[in-house]
Amino acid sequence: MRYDFSVSACRKDTNAEKYTLRKELFGTEDVEPVWVADMDINTPDFVLEAVKKRLEHPIVGYEEVPSSAFNTQREWSKREHRFEYEIKDMFYSHSVVASIAVAIEAFTKKGEGVIVQTPIYPPFFHSVLNLEREFVKNPLKLDAEGRYSFDVEDLKSKITPSTKLLLLCSPHNPVGRVWREEELLEILEVCRENKIVVFADEVHSDLVYKPNRHIPFASLNAEAKALTLTAIGVGKTFNMAGFAMSSVIVQDENLKEQFKKSYDNVHFAQGNVLSHVAFEVAYSEGKEWVEELKVHLYKNYQELVKVTQEYSEFIKITPIEGTYLAWLNCHGLKLRDKDLREFFVKEAKLGLNAGISFGREGRGYMRLNFAVSSAKMSEIRKRLENALKNRRRKSGKN
Repeated sequence: MRYDFSVSACRKDTNAEKYTLRKELFGTEDVEPVWVADMDINTPDFVLEAVKKRLEHPIVGYEEVPSSAFNTQREWSKREHRFEYEIKDMFYSHSVVASIAVAIEAFTKKGEGVIVQTPIYPPFFHSVLNLEREFVKNPLKLDAEGRYSFDVEDLKSKITPSTKLLLLCSPHNPVGRVWREEELLEILEVCRENKIVVFADEVHSDLVYKPNRHIPFASLNAEAKALTLTAIGVGKTFNMAGFAMSSVIVQDENLKEQFKKSYDNVHFAQGNVLSHVAFEVAYSEGKEWVEELKVHLYKNYQELVKVTQEYSEFIKITPIEGTYLAWLNCHGLKLRDKDLREFFVKEAKLGLNAGISFGREGRGYMRLNFAVSSAKMSEIRKRLENALKNRRRKSGKN
């Protein structure tokens, strides 16, 4: 392998969110933080070198997003995901969460319905409720093997004439599903029949494990393209969240006009000069890095699988198809959600996301970010194993 993911730089004194907030969130700094979805893996060297080169110019002022930057993303989408669109269809955004809020403002009015499929990344439902829209919950179905799927019949039953927007997470955070074409087509048919716009959060689209393949919702067919907004970016793929640059793809002219009205009200501007450079070089030079990263990430996932197999009476891991976020079924520990969180903090010394924060369907679950170096993964595994071993000893199941 060309790239080394065995170790990573220390972030403890860099104002990194996952470290800086440990005391506030977990009551102690004596935890390994594996919650917020960025990587404890070095941002690619070719990205950092390009930024250093740009800083040789002594003026860092306002810039437009260069067409060359957007074009590298277009070429990446076409090559990697068979998703074709034009530069004129692209909007700069500093974050997908901000884009969700703009879409809600653009396509719904107060009191109108927005469909959210739980358990889900918390800003999905926070955005709906904060903007005083009706929260239309369409929970995912869970089978006996721990695999999630859409509940299309429930979706149909929840729709009313005031239901205007569906927030799709693809690949799904936190359950790790990569939706199949036939599954997406079912959602498309319901939305088409009911004139519902789809906002597709596809920021994890590059982090999909074989044999799975990400299918952009808008790429399904002409009908999908006519009702979809797609959010994608470099933040997850290349560990570049700090550059605050993503894009929203809107191909239908009517949708584009509606979206632009709300978008212009926010004044997104065009980001910053360093983001433009980083964004472009990531997409133009990052193919090999991403392929090697995915191999590394899946090995980390397999390390967690081994632990959960050894202590299956306590924890089961949801089968993963994409993302670097493990969704852990902890019902076997027989703890209330507050106590479950305390178990990980005090006994495993790990700071995870509580499953309940992803909706009621997350009760008894925890989310663990395994996008870390091999060295850090070894430490995480050791801490988790020790906590579970002690729990087994206390329960008399040695």
